[in-house]
Amino acid sequence: MDDPIRRLSWPPGDPPDPARLLQDEWLVTNGLGGYAACTLAGVPTRRYHALLVAALGGRFGRTVMLAHVDERIEWDGGAMALTALDRGETADPAPAAASLREFRLETGLPVWVYALGGRVVERRIVMPARQNTTLLLYRLLSGRTLRLRARPWVHLRSHDAEVSSALHAPYRHTTVEARHEIASAADYPPLRLEILGAPPAFIADARVVEDVHYRLEELRGYPSVGPLWSPGVFSAELTPYTTLCFLASSEDWGIAEALTPDEAIDAERERRRRLVALAASAAQTGPAAELVLAADQFVIRPVGRRLETPRIEAVGDEVRTIIAGYPWFTDWGRDTMIGLEGLALCTGRAIEAGYILRTFAHYIRNGLIPNLFPEGQSAGLYNTADATLWFFHAIDRYVRATGDHYTLELLLPRLKDILNRHIAGTDFGIRLDPADGLVIQGAEGYQLTWMDAKVDDWVVTPRRGKSVEINALWYNALRLMEGWLRERGDEEADGARELAERCRLSFNRRFWYDEGGYLYDVVDGPEGDDPKCRPNQVLAISLEHPVLDPARWVDVLRMVREKLLTPVGLRSLAPGDPDYKPTYFGDRRARDAAYHQGTVWPWLIGPFVDAWLRVHPGDVQTAHGWLDGLIDSLGHDCIGTISEIFDAEPPYTSRGCVAQAWSVAETLRALLRTTSG
Repeated sequence: MDDPIRRLSWPPGDPPDPARLLQDEWLVTNGLGGYAACTLAGVPTRRYHALLVAALGGRFGRTVMLAHVDERIEWDGGAMALTALDRGETADPAPAAASLREFRLETGLPVWVYALGGRVVERRIVMPARQNTTLLLYRLLSGRTLRLRARPWVHLRSHDAEVSSALHAPYRHTTVEARHEIASAADYPPLRLEILGAPPAFIADARVVEDVHYRLEELRGYPSVGPLWSPGVFSAELTPYTTLCFLASSEDWGIAEALTPDEAIDAERERRRRLVALAASAAQTGPAAELVLAADQFVIRPVGRRLETPRIEAVGDEVRTIIAGYPWFTDWGRDTMIGLEGLALCTGRAIEAGYILRTFAHYIRNGLIPNLFPEGQSAGLYNTADATLWFFHAIDRYVRATGDHYTLELLLPRLKDILNRHIAGTDFGIRLDPADGLVIQGAEGYQLTWMDAKVDDWVVTPRRGKSVEINALWYNALRLMEGWLRERGDEEADGARELAERCRLSFNRRFWYDEGGYLYDVVDGPEGDDPKCRPNQVLAISLEHPVLDPARWVDVLRMVREKLLTPVGLRSLAPGDPDYKPTYFGDRRARDAAYHQGTVWPWLIGPFVDAWLRVHPGDVQTAHGWLDGLIDSLGHDCIGTISEIFDAEPPYTSRGCVAQAWSVAETLRALLRTTSG
């Protein structure tokens, strides 16, 4: 089995477009929620671009430890900066663009190849699994000895903090032999730096720059100019066929140096090869294998749950969760349950899928699983009406894939309690309406469905009332419970069946919008029934137990295909609606106004493919073709992964998080379904 490789190459006479190198990005993660990320040009353009964002847990959360390294290669008669800071018009935004011959992802890890002064230099970036450590690795593939000069730049801060925030100076720089440590006045753990592979030199030359420009922050309406601090310059000779390593870590020295650089990269390659080998056979080559590696970025062991970890580990489990998206999302209940099948079951990680389900079960409160866990906090927020219903869906997929009825038995009492809490009424106005058996939700000032944009006190799409997908999920949950209980001879199965049948009858009576030929998005809302044409209705067909009468399937699917389907997913609102926004751009208020008002969401391609194959079970080829645009996106934007959202009109520019869990999960799941038939 060959290693998955995605390659971007440029011959000597046709160098890459510097603008593209500033636009496209790379991402490496460490299995703890920490990461390294930047543009292909090596120029940071976001507050989140850094070479070491450590997952520190506790009150710190994810922290920018090493913001940037100016990397410069020198040879007899010449020099070239591989990376740079954008300091306005005086800076070359992509200094080594003309010398870059190749960028590739090799088993998902970024590699650059430069032709410099008759030499060929290879640069790699690796984060060892479950370490807050980054290794910058250099090899001279041909030609005579060079010299690397590396100036690290530091701004110890939360990764969410604005780039204009204070430096927490003074920094304290200490050196013992070749080991360097940088500590701040804000009690962050020290940043440890070291050159390995050749005798290093260090020139103490402390500097502060105040005018680093982050162009994407400016476009997003945030402060875009800020300071960085550097202790000086490291240098070492780069000789043929040896590895030179710049190490940055927040771990103790013993952990950071436990593996040599060559051992670290070999270990990470082997770990990734095993991931691909564990996946479904159809996912071991081509774009599906790339998606398996992309999926790995989101499955993490959270370091901030120190109070919960002993309780979970005491019963033989391990704490696992799913990061919703990089760089700024934490773990979200809804995203986890939607993405579980694609991220963990399609990839052969069923044991971790079980950990995730049982971990979330520990956090159930008043019949709800958490909506999200805020950065740097261990307690969850519970403002969600659908995440808990997706929990039933995820359990069903897990049990079908694994046959693990022990976990199902363990969770059944909690699932019964969830249903009872919904029937009696739980937080945020989530309750069963006794008049028709449909679930109603809504509380002033809260966004409870997946269309959850909120700016200050403005809930952009409140969708209060009886939402179409909430009731599709409710029906599905009831039918699943009926089956699980009946298998065990539990008399409560009849009660679940009666509730489900009442929901089905009411749903089909209330949600059909005859004038439009599709389903209302919300009924019984504060302003009556909402006829906006949204993708939520596809769940009434796609789930394991579809609530919609089969006689309506063709009409709904045709409307969704005509108005909402794009090459990269489904629009969140049909064009022509007064609230439709074709682009997601501008400051936060402008972006959130468009977030669910037309913006395309890739994750919805999964339910759409499911619905299509339910209506047209033999037409796998058509369904497979709808994934082409998302597969193509692996080669641009954030290379090797799929963005959170796209604009609603051509050229369907990617927006939002550069790597999103459910985008990857549902694309992989749909790809495997339409590949295997």
